Amino acid sequence: CTQDRCQRLDLSGNTRKCFLTGSPDSYRNFIGKGLRFLLNVPNTEVYRNAHHSSGRFCFQSSQPLGEKITSLQISSVGQLPHHFSACNIQIIRSFHTSPSFQAAPVPLFWIIVKPAQKLFAIILGRSIRNWWKALPPNKQELFKESARKNKWKILLGVSSLGVLFVVFYFTHLEETPITGCTRLSVFGKGHFRELSQMEYDMWMEEFKSKMLPETDARYQVVERVVGHLSESNKDIPQVSALKWVIHVVDEPGVNAFVLPNGQVFVFTGLLNAVSDIHQLSFILGHEIAHAVLEHAAEKASLVHFLDFLSLIFLAMIWAICPRDSLAVVGQWIQSKLQEFMFDRPYSRTLEAEADKVGLQFAAKACVDVRASSVFWQQMELAETIQGQPKLPEWLSTHPSHENRAEHLDRLIPEALKIRESCNCPSLSGPDPRLIFKLNMQHLLESSKDQETPNSTKRDLSKPKLDFPHT
Repeated sequence: CTQDRCQRLDLSGNTRKCFLTGSPDSYRNFIGKGLRFLLNVPNTEVYRNAHHSSGRFCFQSSQPLGEKITSLQISSVGQLPHHFSACNIQIIRSFHTSPSFQAAPVPLFWIIVKPAQKLFAIILGRSIRNWWKALPPNKQELFKESARKNKWKILLGVSSLGVLFVVFYFTHLEETPITGCTRLSVFGKGHFRELSQMEYDMWMEEFKSKMLPETDARYQVVERVVGHLSESNKDIPQVSALKWVIHVVDEPGVNAFVLPNGQVFVFTGLLNAVSDIHQLSFILGHEIAHAVLEHAAEKASLVHFLDFLSLIFLAMIWAICPRDSLAVVGQWIQSKLQEFMFDRPYSRTLEAEADKVGLQFAAKACVDVRASSVFWQQMELAETIQGQPKLPEWLSTHPSHENRAEHLDRLIPEALKIRESCNCPSLSGPDPRLIFKLNMQHLLESSKDQETPNSTKRDLSKPKLDFPHT
């Protein structure tokens, strides 16, 4: 999107103005529909200007960010533009900062064994059901009577099986790096990281014609951000142990992900969606946190454990249900219960953990961490503008944008202390969260004025409300 006036925050917190062109007609069409928001997106020309930037990319440098990287100029911490063109924000609705599936393939043996295990459980349960139906009534009564007499032995056998699962679980727990939390680890780290090479080859094959060259300014921006994040956090062994390789894909989707072996993939749609370099740094810090915390292996371990445990219930379903159609329905209900009670909540927990650690990574790199929650508020507002229905959070593998912003707001004070302990320059600029709130208030007032029948036509070359300069 293009806009008439914005403000850009450099590394030391100073605010700079930039001027672009916009369309008053598109502004009227855009704002007249009710609640509207400018999703600040740099245009392509801004990225071309980044070729002229020089110097090492370092947030602690006294040289302003704008003199080094002139891309990503548009910031949410600025005055509200008073006319702008309608943006194509259709790509926002499917945005996740992680790939839609696991960040690495599960071990090869699991790919083969998992369907075989389920098939075996189904055949076993169905065979038990057919065997029971074929028994004469008198033999069925004999088995029932024998089961009642040996109920304690049966209970002991079932309990022993449960104890085996508990022992397996607790003997495969390990400590998560950085956070110190315990997690289940079924697969070897080295082997799992090697298998991520398979997914890397898959992505490279899919995007081989869309990869930006290293000379592209957008590639250089991502490379410098990732380089600075890794350099600032090199005291963490898991960060320094990986070699971070950058891949920028010319795709409109708003997405970014990092494979367990350090391969960083960023879509140009994400570069167009962020408002400034600080938001981009936080998002990439979030993705690096996924790789450092080895969330792909952790999630695969839990899913594998639950799937193996569910085989018992799957066999029972097919043994108890009188017809195959009912057994299929029971199996579907079981899979959905597992998905919504365990899989999705656990995925949301991992996302929240990556947000926390990613924010710490960004703070140590002297990023304005206050911009992190603003990004998710922008995403929430973009969906509202599009009229997308708000689905309950329990239906998603990611926290809702609103809850994510609130969670980050609670973490920001601690992140600011980390930033201060790293001798970072003070943030002298305005709080981006406050500016976002003021912008929203102004948009609401503008929307009400547009809906007033007797309102006079406003000169769109001048803003109605002048915000006080901080």
